[in-house]
Parts: sequence; C-alpha cells; structure tokens
Amino acid sequence: MNIIINTSSMVPIYEQIMDEIKAQIASGKLQSGEALPSVRALSAELKISALTVKKAYDKLEAEGYTATVHGKGSYVTGVNTEMIADQQRREIEKEFEKTINKAKQYGISSDEISELVNLILEDS
Repeated sequence: MNIIINTSSMVPIYEQIMDEIKAQIASGKLQSGEALPSVRALSAELKISALTVKKAYDKLEAEGYTATVHGKGSYVTGVNTEMIADQQRREIEKEFEKTINKAKQYGISSDEISELVNLILEDS
C-alpha cells in the first residue's frame, strides 16, 4: 500500500494514515472487500509503531470504512465513495473558510483573495 506520512506535520500520524486510506477508497484505488496490510506489515513499511497503525485502523472501522475479521485482518467495507468525496469537500470548505476569514482580518479584500487563489492554482 502506498501511504506517505509527514513526520514534521502537525497532523498526528494515525490521522495521516486514515486520510490516505480514505483518499484511496474515494479514488477507487482501494475497492470494497480488499484487504488492508496487517498492522505489523504497515507499521514495518512506514517505520512507525504498530499501536499507531492499530489506532488508525480502529478509527477507520468505527467510522465504517473498514471491518476487521479476527485472525484474518481488516477489509474495506462497501462504503459510498460519493459520501467520502462529499465529506472531503466539506473539510476543504472549512479550511478555505478559516483562511478567508483570517485574510479578511488582515485587511485583504475579496478581490485580492481571489487573485491569490488564482495565482496559487496556476503554480500547482
């Protein structure tokens, strides 16, 4: 499984793992019924604690993205990819809203914010 974590990020590693797995489910890279790597295998691959991976897997299961079969591992459930994509859009909207509010507090106009967003989009 291709999961990239950023150890210098302020986002906890277990959340980064969850976000990566959710993104792979939403994009179709991970299909319903597909097995996730074992906790030990993923922790060895990422060179992190098995407890961190277990926490991510437990939270994914609690949110309904995966199911664990004892002795067999964790599997992707039949989640609605549209629901995941919608949830991701809402998270992005919240981040944009925070950033826009901060920009307005600094006295930046809506036009300047739009120009800045367009510049960033052109560079990416």
